[in-house]
Amino acid sequence: MTAPAGRRSGRRVLSWLLALVLLGVIGFVVLRDVGGRDPDPPAVTVVTGVIGSEKLAFFADERVRAVFAAHGLEIRADPAGSRQIATTVPLDRYDFAFPSSSPAADKLLAQHPAARTYAPFSSPMAVATFTPIVDLLTQAGVVAPGSTTLDVRRYLELATSGTRWDQLPGNTAFPARKDVLLSTTAPCQSNSAAMYLGIASYVANADGVVADQAAVAQVTPSVQPLFRDQGYLPSTTEVLFEDYLSGGMGRVPMALVYEAQYLAEALSPDPLLPADGQLLYPSPTIFSRHTLVPLPPGATGSASCSRPTLSSPRSPPSTASGPPTPAPSRRRSGTAACRNQPRSSTSWNRRRSTPWREC
Repeated sequence: MTAPAGRRSGRRVLSWLLALVLLGVIGFVVLRDVGGRDPDPPAVTVVTGVIGSEKLAFFADERVRAVFAAHGLEIRADPAGSRQIATTVPLDRYDFAFPSSSPAADKLLAQHPAARTYAPFSSPMAVATFTPIVDLLTQAGVVAPGSTTLDVRRYLELATSGTRWDQLPGNTAFPARKDVLLSTTAPCQSNSAAMYLGIASYVANADGVVADQAAVAQVTPSVQPLFRDQGYLPSTTEVLFEDYLSGGMGRVPMALVYEAQYLAEALSPDPLLPADGQLLYPSPTIFSRHTLVPLPPGATGSASCSRPTLSSPRSPPSTASGPPTPAPSRRRSGTAACRNQPRSSTSWNRRRSTPWREC
């Protein structure tokens, strides 16, 4: 007995509907597994560079590494003093150099011409210190009450006269028998010390750039003790900043660093800044422009070390609180040769007439 024609027709329509649904499911699965699959990650290219030590935390940041990885790049960076990068570091194994200042980058470009450079960062120089030290400097007239500005001229008067901390009137917070000196790095190896040299020589030269030998002779007695009397000078700002963080006020009462270093530590997940840590800004000051220089294959470093470029700081000291406002600076480069700073404090010859001519 055969089924009625209407029933056979209904079954045929249902079969077609089921077939279409099945095809739709299969198509969705295929598109999901093939067309909708996440694209393969790009091939990784390893790029090597030598960088100013203060940027080591930036390149080690997982967020920064993730951005580079998304573009198929793995950055391997070695830290060094910025002046070392421009003078003594062998560059043949690196793809780029990233010192902390334009003068160091200019020296690299003179030896290794590049189509262009990149300056993604700039940072003012700053003094990492402690609340008791700020209070003492305020009483001594070096810091205006309620201000974060360090008067470099007034500081030089204390430092060049050999004033000790225990000689400051009313000092019971830090009566150390050590000179009132700002801790720095070695000017022949590190950009931050060269910036400090520029600031100090500018102030000692009546707010004028040291541009000739007569001016050098005039400012030497004021500037030389600032480095000579420190003894051992670390080669990088990262080492100096670590000494500030770990050694405390007794070892490093004041350290010249980059503002970016201090702020990066303050914003880190596990900051190591001292509870009474404070930041002061020299006035006048210099802004350090961090400049990346691409290197051609097989680039080689130079064994010579020219004296630090004396940059002209900004306008005279401001009494306003807070960091100084950026302004253009003038630069004049020196020509005298300069040896690398010895690591032993006894190697600093106290009879040298010019700290930046023979370090």
